Amino acid sequence: MSFLSDVDEQIDHKAIFPDLDVPYLTTTFACMFHRLLGPCNGLIVLTDSEFIVLFNPTTRNYRLLEPNNYICPFGFYQDNSGVGFGFDWIVNNYKVISVSEIIGDPPFYDFHFRKWKVDVYDLITDSWRDLDNINQQMPKMHWYACSEVFYKGAIHWIASDDAIFVVLCFDVCSEIFRSILMPDCCDYFDGKCYGLVLLNESLTLVCYPDPGNDPEPGKESTYVWLMKEYGINKTWVKKYSIRAHPIESPLVIWRDHVLFLQSQCGVLISGDLHSEEVKEYNYLQGFPRSLRIAIYKESLTPIPKRSELGNQHQMYNKEDITL
Repeated sequence: MSFLSDVDEQIDHKAIFPDLDVPYLTTTFACMFHRLLGPCNGLIVLTDSEFIVLFNPTTRNYRLLEPNNYICPFGFYQDNSGVGFGFDWIVNNYKVISVSEIIGDPPFYDFHFRKWKVDVYDLITDSWRDLDNINQQMPKMHWYACSEVFYKGAIHWIASDDAIFVVLCFDVCSEIFRSILMPDCCDYFDGKCYGLVLLNESLTLVCYPDPGNDPEPGKESTYVWLMKEYGINKTWVKKYSIRAHPIESPLVIWRDHVLFLQSQCGVLISGDLHSEEVKEYNYLQGFPRSLRIAIYKESLTPIPKRSELGNQHQMYNKEDITL
């Protein structure tokens, strides 16, 4: 992890902290599935296929969360579909949500049978529990680099149902799922990928060329759709378009006009949505498809334990970037 700060709305390449080896997340297997979730009250969650770490980038304190010890029945395996992190303001509790599909191996496999499993980690009890009231069919979730965002008390994921792309939402307080339709022009066969970010405090969709199916990388534009009225799909508006280098995925929008992306060779790049200027940050690069970014405000929010959940949170206004 690298920690950078903005200076006069420019990224200062001098780190505000020394780089940090991410605790517990040592595996490089399938690093495209690694997640950096949040921030939420100044806290972020780091996760790979095995471990989940709650982390405060300001204080650099962290806590390894309890593992989910669910064991699949004989003849079945668990396919992890999505993970999210949010705050339940009603009970003052942080939650991690894991969504997975239970699939049978031959001869137990049934193409028409899909059993979804939703597990919730409560920080207040330091334990996992199964939401056993999930009996509806869930849309298929997609593991894009920025396919999860916590907004208006709900976790949002990119998903598809019968070749129709939707935004799948999970209300952290009520623990109920719902869906929001994407713009009418978005469909399963348009050769595009999608990401979710926030722009001007609104839910925003980034539509970009599929890096695995782009005959002329860098030629097609990336489009930014903003939802003017939350939850009403008819209010999607195509706000910006930008043509950047061949990109792997968008990552986040900073200062409401700078779209950060990762290139197909693993370099961090940015595109100014107003001027369409594209910049490369060659000093920030890594294994292709592994780059993640979270923009956070410095906070002294403690890594909460059962006795600390009622503490007041101190917030500061300085805006920093974690990569």
